[in-house]
Amino acid sequence: MKTDKKRPVIAVLDAATFGEDLDLSPLSAVGTVRRYALTGANEVSARLADADICLLNKVKLGQRELDGAKKLRLICVFATGYDNIDLSYCRSRGIAVCNVVGYSTAGVAQLTAAMALSLCCRMKEYSDFVRSGRYSAGSSANRLTPVFHEMQGMTWGVAGYGNIGRRVADIARSLGCRVIAFRRTPSFDGVCTDLGTLCRESDIISVHLPLNPETRGIFSAERFASMKDGVIFINVARGAVTDEKAVADAVLSGKIGGFGCDVYSSEPFREDHPFFALRDLDNVILTPHMAWGSAESRRRCLDEVILNIRAFLSGERRCRVD
Repeated sequence: MKTDKKRPVIAVLDAATFGEDLDLSPLSAVGTVRRYALTGANEVSARLADADICLLNKVKLGQRELDGAKKLRLICVFATGYDNIDLSYCRSRGIAVCNVVGYSTAGVAQLTAAMALSLCCRMKEYSDFVRSGRYSAGSSANRLTPVFHEMQGMTWGVAGYGNIGRRVADIARSLGCRVIAFRRTPSFDGVCTDLGTLCRESDIISVHLPLNPETRGIFSAERFASMKDGVIFINVARGAVTDEKAVADAVLSGKIGGFGCDVYSSEPFREDHPFFALRDLDNVILTPHMAWGSAESRRRCLDEVILNIRAFLSGERRCRVD
């Protein structure tokens, strides 16, 4: 395609989700930026009416939102996942879609490890014991309840063995864990196994799968029933790859001994969500979908988005998912 002489209009639909500290001014080098902190579903059409490029993180774009966007040529997702975009409709309209891969690998792996370490070491209970003043008021120099265990010798199951899963596996090995992994396209590297085996044998399971029709609800009530009693289960992928009610039931029954989660099928989750009842439990860590968003990750993501836009305007294909 030919490069337009006119500067393209870039509509940034949910800049607030990128973090208030992130400087978006570099986008001005590739177009005229219209920045919106947040955009409701009923506001999308109007804000894309004369946009050439759309930049977004969490806003959902389907036929209803895109029908009126007659000038739109490119959608850039400020993320790796793009399940909020109707790719079939974009293809029918000739709208290009780009994501960003690998920018948050270090940050997501770091949070996964932090959750596993905290849950294994029962950090919340021990920290709360000191914070409450009970340690200072007591007579013992130490406290060893609740009982905690070393991770060395545990089996860590990594569900989803892409960039993030492999980084988590490296961390797990450094802590002395045996690593087994599940991936949708098996590799014969001595690590990968089927999901049933991973669920049965793992002491710790961390989830790094993309959300698609094959993975939606893949961690079901039956899967949790097959796991070891007291398993530590961590989800930093997408909320809907699990049956969230089944997760909550497994936590409340004690089947899941420690639960860490950064992602939810509806965000933010409300009081009717199964996890709302878990939020104060000592063996549960719930974070607000922040693993991807270290300062370094977000700067890398913005740099990659700008490269995607430049490539598109030059007629090149880069990070295209359409």
